[in-house]
Amino acid sequence: MRSHLASPLQFLTQSQIESLHQAILEVLWDIGVRVEWRPALEIYAGAGCRVDFEQQIVHIPEQILEQALKTAPSSFSLYGTTPEDEIHVTLEDLYTIAGSSALNVLDLEGKHRRATLQDLADFTRLIDALGTANIMHAMVVPQDIPQAGFDRILFSTILKNSTKHYYSQGLGGASVRDQVEIASVVQGSTKAVMERPCFSMVVCLVSPLVHPAERVQEVLECARFGIPLWLEATNMMGATAPITVAGALVEHSANVLASLVLAQLAHPGLPCIFSVASGGFNMRAGTYVSASPEMVQLHCATAQMAHFYHLPFHGGGGLDACLPDAQAGFERTLQAVPMTLAGVNFFCMAFGMMNQLLTSSFEQAVIDNEIFTAVYRLAEGIQVTPETISLDQIRKAGPGGQFLNQVYTLHNYRREQWQPELTTRLEWEQFQRTTGGKDMRQRANVLARKLLVEHHPHPLTPTQEAEIDKMVRAFQARSGGLSNL
Repeated sequence: MRSHLASPLQFLTQSQIESLHQAILEVLWDIGVRVEWRPALEIYAGAGCRVDFEQQIVHIPEQILEQALKTAPSSFSLYGTTPEDEIHVTLEDLYTIAGSSALNVLDLEGKHRRATLQDLADFTRLIDALGTANIMHAMVVPQDIPQAGFDRILFSTILKNSTKHYYSQGLGGASVRDQVEIASVVQGSTKAVMERPCFSMVVCLVSPLVHPAERVQEVLECARFGIPLWLEATNMMGATAPITVAGALVEHSANVLASLVLAQLAHPGLPCIFSVASGGFNMRAGTYVSASPEMVQLHCATAQMAHFYHLPFHGGGGLDACLPDAQAGFERTLQAVPMTLAGVNFFCMAFGMMNQLLTSSFEQAVIDNEIFTAVYRLAEGIQVTPETISLDQIRKAGPGGQFLNQVYTLHNYRREQWQPELTTRLEWEQFQRTTGGKDMRQRANVLARKLLVEHHPHPLTPTQEAEIDKMVRAFQARSGGLSNL
């Protein structure tokens, strides 16, 4: 959806943005970024960057960054496997992205266990059914499959259970090539994939300021095939980034922009999304912190920086809560409201991601969908037109009148008022009679079961499924694993 707010929520002043920008430029030129693959170093050097080949450090001058920012598009499309699933990206639009490859599941029986391939299929169908879910991501990495080449199984399972654009992940350059080949079965040809790719690739950079060889290979292979890139830095304040919000912002921004330069040198005009999954660090437990006020500040401020560079921004995060309880609802709302109002274009890990991203919950996924329907209503803003000012309705009611009997109210109340699906608005006796006294988690359990029974997308033909399964077995065998598909 597109925000119609008069002014987005802003955490940074213009002078602060300029100060941060200057610090980012200094990091890129004076400190540099370690790029652990020689062909990429040669590309940087050929463009005029200062490169220390022995230490694998790239120093990027301001003018080369500026040129990359000129060619990186601010608007573009992301495609699904059907025309109806096309998403048009601008700096004003808001979208959600599903989970982030958890290893565990909190299932509908309340059991916490290792994720399975069936869980991946079920989660994909569930997310496909949610109204606010725009872009698919693997909610879990199944632990009952060979892990070598697991990304190919994720890819094929997503394609079998959703037609939405897929936010994919890889294991190096060969992975990108294999995923293009799999997508070509659905889209008809490699050319069709290159023209309207049904997937994009997240490239996870290492903080502070490291681009591993596999990730660099993914960037260059995506550039070769025209696959959109999510250039994602993930730091932890106080551990892999400075403890301050401003310092963490500078580190992950420089990291992302260095990768953007390589992508644009390899393929000018390639769609690239400025992406972060940064958070805090629990000094007591030594763990990642997904949901904190500082994490929210960091993502909201980084959205401003991304827009300063005229780049769409991907932020958001999972929950620290281990159960779909009051803490989970508090944490999701703490993230979703300010980030959406601050112009985060893509809210990632939007559904069901808990326990520092280690666990996916079916119940929390549908609760998160409910929260986002309300948040999106906030972000729509207030429409002020001759019709919505409603002078005719006020005139008809007159002093002491009422509006329940007006046709305008009947025709517009669903559009004008948020209509929840899980939230109850009943007095106690009605609540007991209607819901049996079930709390929100219990009601979410019922809804999730209902959606899993009723929602069965069939995006592929049996022939396509068989061909993709054959490919995946071959790709996994080449990677050192044997598929049980």
